[in-house]
Formats: sequence, C-alpha cells, structure tokens
Amino acid sequence: MNFSLTEEQEAVRKMVRKFVDREIIPYIQEWDAKSHFETGILKRLAELNLMGVCIPEKYGGMGMDYNTLAIVCDELERGDTAFRTAVSVHTALNSMTLLQWGNEYQKEKYLIPQAQGQKIGAFGLTEPNAGSDVGAIQTTARREGDVYVLNGSKTWISLCDVADHFLIFAKTDPSKKHDGISCFIVERTFSGVTTKAIKGKLGIRAGNTGEVFLEEVRVPKENLVGEEGEGFKIAMSALDNGRFTVAAGACGLIQACLEASLKYCHERKTFGKEIGKHQLVQQMIAKMSANLEISRLLVYRAGWLKNQGKRNTRETSLAKWFACDAAFEAASDAVQIHGAYGYSNEYPVERYLRNAKAPVIYEGTREIHTIMQAEYALGYRKDKPLRKMLPSWPFAE
Repeated sequence: MNFSLTEEQEAVRKMVRKFVDREIIPYIQEWDAKSHFETGILKRLAELNLMGVCIPEKYGGMGMDYNTLAIVCDELERGDTAFRTAVSVHTALNSMTLLQWGNEYQKEKYLIPQAQGQKIGAFGLTEPNAGSDVGAIQTTARREGDVYVLNGSKTWISLCDVADHFLIFAKTDPSKKHDGISCFIVERTFSGVTTKAIKGKLGIRAGNTGEVFLEEVRVPKENLVGEEGEGFKIAMSALDNGRFTVAAGACGLIQACLEASLKYCHERKTFGKEIGKHQLVQQMIAKMSANLEISRLLVYRAGWLKNQGKRNTRETSLAKWFACDAAFEAASDAVQIHGAYGYSNEYPVERYLRNAKAPVIYEGTREIHTIMQAEYALGYRKDKPLRKMLPSWPFAE
C-alpha cells in the first residue's frame, strides 16, 4: 500500500488551494449573503483545466486519475460548498456519466466541450415527489419517430440556470417502474425547457439550485444515453461518481473547520490561558483531526477502486455517509469552539454549519446509506456487473 500522493497530485492540490485562497475566500461571505452564484469561478476553473480533470485527453480533459478529482473537490469545498457542488455536478454526475455510458457521437458533441469547460453540464433526476424513491419519477418520454417528447419537472437541480446540457431521466415505459426509466441529453436551447432558481435555502447560498420544467420537449433519438430502460442503472452509477466527490468535498469542509478552530483556539483566552488548553476543547479538535484522516482514507480507497475499473458502490457509499456526518459534526463543534462569535458571520464557521447539512441529505440521505451498508454486511445486497464500466486509469489512448 502506498499512501503518498504523486507529484502531479500534489501540484494540483497546491494550485487549487492557491486559487481558493485568492479567488473564493476573500469574496465568499458577500456572495453567500447576497445568494449570488459567481459564474466567473467556473470560467477560471476551465482556464486551469479543472472542469474535466479526470476526463481522458482525447475527450478534452486533463487525463488525470479519479483521486485527483477528489483532491480538487476537497480543496474547493475548503473555500465553499457551492463551487465543489458545481464540479460534482458538471464533472462527476454529467461528464463522467457520458464517459461511461455515452457513445462516440455523444462524447464528441457533448463531453469534449464540457471537459474543456466551454459548456456546463447538469443532472436531472430528483422530482418534487421522487427523491430517494427513484422509481416514483413522473417525467415521461414518448417516442415519436426520430424524437422523444419529454414532459415533467425536476427539482433541487444544481446549476439549473447556468447549465447548457442536462442529463434528464424520464419514463419511457411507466408500467415498468425502475426498468422503464431512460436517460436523455437535453440542451437548454431545446424548445419547452425552462428553469427557476430556488430561493431561501438554509445553506450553499452562493450556489445555483432550482427547478427544470419540460413541456413537450423534442429530443433527438441520438440523445438517448445507453438503451431504453437502462436509465436507473445509469443514474445509480452516476451517483457513485457524485457521492465520491461529495465525500471528498466533506473532507475539505472538515479541513476548513479545523483550520478556523485551531486559529481561534490560539487567539481566544479564558481563565488565564488559551482555550486550546482546555481538555473539552481539545476533545473537539481531536475528533475533527481523526475524522479528517479517516474520511480521506475512505475517499482515496474508493478512488483507487475507480482507477482499477472496479465496482465501488459499497465503498463510495461508506465514504459519503461517514465523511458527510463527520463534516456536520465538525461544523457544529467549530461553532461551539467559537462560542457566541461562532453564531455570527463575523467568523466563517456559521456558514460551514449551514452548508454542512445539505450533503447529509442529497445524493442518498444518511438513512439510505445506513440501510445500504447494513444490507451489504448482511448479504442482502450484492453489486452486479454493469453493461458499461467507468474506464480504468491510466486511460487507453
């Protein structure tokens, strides 16, 4: 076992950290307060070739391994969850899904400009009445000659107002539940596509999240991803990638909580000594430190399996579950360490706490992952081979 990062991975980490320190942290409090999503950050990430960091070079990406994507997400969330979310959705949920399931036509037309950051991708699975219960989606797609006609709506869609391309899941055969779901590439410019941002969120206020409405949207048959009825399997494999990046981002949030808390522990004095000298404060610091190390090991293990081209649903679920819970606990403890000051936006920890709640819910709730891990342990759940696997790394030329 080799736990060291490569020189290339270390270089990427330093580059992203420098970017975050210079272009996100000085402005994020204002963006968060105004619920403003700064699209210029996506343009700068594209200039740094980070919108397709783990996409093969022949499809416009950097061609680096999947753990390098984890490093990027880790460092971005240290700045703010909103920008890690953007990369999770664009790269992990959309682009990596096209890499795994798309045909050459779709990769040439959609994946290449996304990997280059020229176009932005989003992911449309969740609906007002269908979250964890994917089989309950009500969006439909009926075949009419050379097109599919889509009707329905999606909600809690990140990048809804800025994405150029959406992966939309719809029922081509409503009688078959999970086996009747198919996946389509939908362009924003298609007639009948409209979006609306959701306001008043508890956290991730500097991100763009909202609804997508589809009214008689005519989608060319060439934009069917995979085969009819394969949408549920495509969605679940996409979530393996999305959950991986969410877990990696949670590590960055723990890191941010730890850095803020360590700084405050040395600045603040009570009873004649730094608060870091008090044992119960040390207990919270110790938990943050331990959970950060554990979370990163779980993430890198899942990434190693991805690099090997192996199924990693169980390992990714565990990483997502553990790291997101740990991040929420770290944020709560960071506020506690800061005392009354942690309850105001004079310090960043109140934003960390607000941001930390959403990842415990999205891409599989804490409860869903608890059930998954129990079913794996009990032998009730086993992963079957997929018709198409995510390419192993190094990528073939």
